[in-house]
Amino acid sequence: MRGKRSKQYRKLMQQYGMTFGFREPFQVLLDAGIIQDAARFKMDLVGSLKRTLHGEVKPMITQCSIRHLYNASLDQSLVDEAKTYERRRCNHHTLEKPLSTLECLSSVVDPRSSGTNKHRYVVASQDGEARAFMRNVAGVPLVYINRSVMIMEPMAGATERVRELEERVKFRAGLKSKRGGQAGVKRKRDPEGESGSENRTTEGGGGYEAPKRRKRGPKGPNPLSTKKPKRNYPAEQAQATNREIDSHRDIDKQPEPSLRKRRNRKHGLARDNRPTIDTSGEMTGEA
Repeated sequence: MRGKRSKQYRKLMQQYGMTFGFREPFQVLLDAGIIQDAARFKMDLVGSLKRTLHGEVKPMITQCSIRHLYNASLDQSLVDEAKTYERRRCNHHTLEKPLSTLECLSSVVDPRSSGTNKHRYVVASQDGEARAFMRNVAGVPLVYINRSVMIMEPMAGATERVRELEERVKFRAGLKSKRGGQAGVKRKRDPEGESGSENRTTEGGGGYEAPKRRKRGPKGPNPLSTKKPKRNYPAEQAQATNREIDSHRDIDKQPEPSLRKRRNRKHGLARDNRPTIDTSGEMTGEA
């Protein structure tokens, strides 16, 4: 399978899953024609279905399709292979002749003719009339074999309309929820009067806080091209510096230590030339 086609099939099955609730394993209704063509082209029917639908499959077959194989097939191995698949009761086994593929599959997929695929079947059929009828039923993936290649048809008109309607409903529901959340938005200041605190509440009682818009203005200079600011010392370091400066000032104010008095030679000489008094009462002195 080519990559582009495989991507398209994966996207289709995701859309079927989101809109109609398809999930693995996918229930695949087979008819006698696709079993015969798969054997003629030597294809692995179950493996091809897994690759086409991008998931696990549960092949199913009706009693009418098995009777078609009994009547048309000359190879008993095809009947034995069909018996290995899960039997889907169509309640037509009591009839003398089996119903056509269109009548049998339509009674299984849409028994009440409501135009819906209630049980989420994937129809794999080689009958063109059966596929044309299934295109009018919403939510039916159609698979067939064309020249040994398994093909999945794109969404039919009825299925596409239902999907678009579901998308519109979801879109409107989202808009209503957003409007309901923002209706009656009012600004109220805090009763305590704190500056810069504002609350936004709705009339319905639910709180809503609008996102703050970023103010656009002139940009600042490039930090790599600007001069770095002077370093600001901490308060404790500044106080320690001031204390150190004050201590130096106190030291400068203290008086200098008194210098040792120089000995005056003159006073020393005068002290040596003092007259001496003799005990005899005569004054003596050196000339």
